[in-house]
Amino acid sequence: MRVALVHDWLTGLRGGERVLEQLCLLYPAADIFTLVYMPGTCGEIIERHRIRTSFLDRLPKRAYRHYLPLFPLAIESLDLDGYDLVVSTSHAVAKGCRPAKGAVHVAYIHTPMRYVWDQFEWYFGAGRAAPLTRLAAGALAPMLRSWDVRSTARAHALVANSRFVAGRIRRYWNREADAVVYPPVDTSRFVPAAEGPSAEDYALIVSALVPYKRIDLAVSAFSRLKRPLWIAGDGPERRGLERAAGSSVRFLGTVSQADLPRLYAGARFFVLPGEEDFGIAPVESQAAGRPVLAFARGGALETVVVGETGVFFPQPTVESLLEGIAAIDRLQPDPVRIHEHAKRFDVVRFGPELRRVIEGCLTRARR
Repeated sequence: MRVALVHDWLTGLRGGERVLEQLCLLYPAADIFTLVYMPGTCGEIIERHRIRTSFLDRLPKRAYRHYLPLFPLAIESLDLDGYDLVVSTSHAVAKGCRPAKGAVHVAYIHTPMRYVWDQFEWYFGAGRAAPLTRLAAGALAPMLRSWDVRSTARAHALVANSRFVAGRIRRYWNREADAVVYPPVDTSRFVPAAEGPSAEDYALIVSALVPYKRIDLAVSAFSRLKRPLWIAGDGPERRGLERAAGSSVRFLGTVSQADLPRLYAGARFFVLPGEEDFGIAPVESQAAGRPVLAFARGGALETVVVGETGVFFPQPTVESLLEGIAAIDRLQPDPVRIHEHAKRFDVVRFGPELRRVIEGCLTRARR
């Protein structure tokens, strides 16, 4: 059986690529298809596979996000003839690929295309995009939304990465997810630190610095309190966040996977200020025995236990976050118990759970 793995783009090693890594281990002979590939950015497990790209890969790669209007055409141009099984991992357009006639297609959905649905304003709102860009995006959005819905028919099964995403699939695509399989988190990399937070007594964020993550809320809150906040990650919002930050906020840039366990273990708590589809970083923090302060929406509601492994703040405002900080300061966390809770999302259960869904689709196709 020939297997193709389809991924939106390969430009870094983030949560979506962790899912792709596990698919590579499930199907070691599979070929990978993607819109754009930057060699050296995705790790050995992915890059030892044969990787085929779309015509967008011949354009300047650093500007790939600006090619959004071409994404549907590019994903449909990938030649999947001869493959019996296609597994796509999609937060943009990968699920809209065109498998060969008779092939089985299982789509693992991180989210419907967020740029054109409820998070349009975070990417193209006033002050975030140039006026002409905003005008063009507004004109194109209805077409992209229509394509996003229609292309779901090309998947035999939709697997949501959380119950929250299953709800978004229902809301925007008018279709039920066939299963929910949480993303893989390698909890074995993290050991709850018995000695408690480090002397720096910092709160921690590990995140891409993009608008919808709402890092600005945390920067404002911790700057107002003059309390240490360490931010690991990079992205287009970094310069503006640094300008807005007080002296207690420290930007670490990209932190290696090898250094993350120590960083999590040394934190007083982890901060998740925005809505996440699932949120691997909060689970990693819990695996390190550290509680989570999270916005009360999205995947965090499925991974954080109030009063045991963390605290929620209800509104996306600085004032609500400040109240959340006061609440988590009162929490008396049990690092071992928090770590044990995180093991529910361990990588060892991801492969078998997803394989059951895929095998079920293959069995039905053979009847």
